[in-house]
Amino acid sequence: MKNLVGAALLGQSGGPTSVINSSAAGVFIEALKQENITAVYGAVHGIKGVLNEEFYDIGQEDLEELFLLKNTPSSAIGSVRYKMKDPKKDTTEYERLLEVFKKYNIRYFFYNGGNDSMDTCYKISKFFKKSGYDCNVMGVPKTIDNDLNATDHSPGYASAAKYVATSLMELYHDATVYDTKQVTIVEIMGRNAGWLTAAAALAQYKGQGPDLVYLPEVPFDIEQFFKAVEKNLKEKGKVIVAVSEGIKTKEGKYIPEMYQELKRDAFGHAQLGGTAAVLAEQVANRIDVKVRAIEFSLLQRSAAHLASKVDVEEAFNAGKKAVQAAVRGTSDKMVGFKRISSNPYKIKYVLLPLKLAANTEQKVPLEWILPDGKGLTQDYVDYALPLIQGESKAKLVDGLPRFAKLKKVRVVKK
Repeated sequence: MKNLVGAALLGQSGGPTSVINSSAAGVFIEALKQENITAVYGAVHGIKGVLNEEFYDIGQEDLEELFLLKNTPSSAIGSVRYKMKDPKKDTTEYERLLEVFKKYNIRYFFYNGGNDSMDTCYKISKFFKKSGYDCNVMGVPKTIDNDLNATDHSPGYASAAKYVATSLMELYHDATVYDTKQVTIVEIMGRNAGWLTAAAALAQYKGQGPDLVYLPEVPFDIEQFFKAVEKNLKEKGKVIVAVSEGIKTKEGKYIPEMYQELKRDAFGHAQLGGTAAVLAEQVANRIDVKVRAIEFSLLQRSAAHLASKVDVEEAFNAGKKAVQAAVRGTSDKMVGFKRISSNPYKIKYVLLPLKLAANTEQKVPLEWILPDGKGLTQDYVDYALPLIQGESKAKLVDGLPRFAKLKKVRVVKK
């Protein structure tokens, strides 16, 4: 559908990252340049903002502030976790979206998110087509979990991985300083895919990482874990463990679930957290040793002070290329990355069908995971190292980062 003339709308969804705003900057700055795009809007809290007819008028923003978004963490226009109903069962919400799109003549829709977001994007596009409404819909990838299918990696992952590896290296120096025995268990985000916890291998690669690393791709054996902790304690007197929040027993139970019932979110996903605390308690019950549980929690998601330059630039380009492709007439695609080589690092931006990414998780290859929690193979290190290169962060004012300050002018409802 070439030469569509109308407004462009960007929505953001799911967990924040340190570079999701860099993608927003790419979309906004490129969209403002395009002749066919008559207005540029940002949805207030993703798809909910569209349903509620709540938009920011990006045309009212200073261009300098939009560029500062490149190094501003999290979602400047607000994110959301909202599951739309299956259009096969109930089309009410999709009809409402169509009504809003028509009212504001939105002909270009960009959705910035992970698996669930790409699924939402795909369903909306299909509904619009069926209804005969011309709108080019593009997915802009984002997820620290790195589990989006069909792309080599996802924006947000590299910076979070750099934070995890760096923090574990710093922690190594702290947790090994005393002459007393100590076990330190660090919990890292990752529900079903262990890409972030795998970044612990980068710290190991530098000789300053954890002794044990557990990913959700491999069933967690609690007895083997206790034996490994005791063995390392005996040999070194100190043990550092990196665990993914989503590790499960072979029976399919999350570790906290063994001791309590878990709450669930709008998508039916168990609300995780507490894995390190539970394991630390169990270790303390069995072994007379000082135990610390550390949960990186939200800190790993939006650590823009440690952002990878590669990540920031690729996230910006993903947004920019999504707009360029949409204006050329492309729809139902997600911008992805195809790796050409790792040394020197080179990628190609590719357009992937949305349905490839929708609700399909890309996990850490099992052949990259060493047995008994020993870490990962060199293949992972070779994969991840090029992604974390370079530094790109906000300039400092009074010693503190100067993040973007948007005016956030609301579009008046029609």
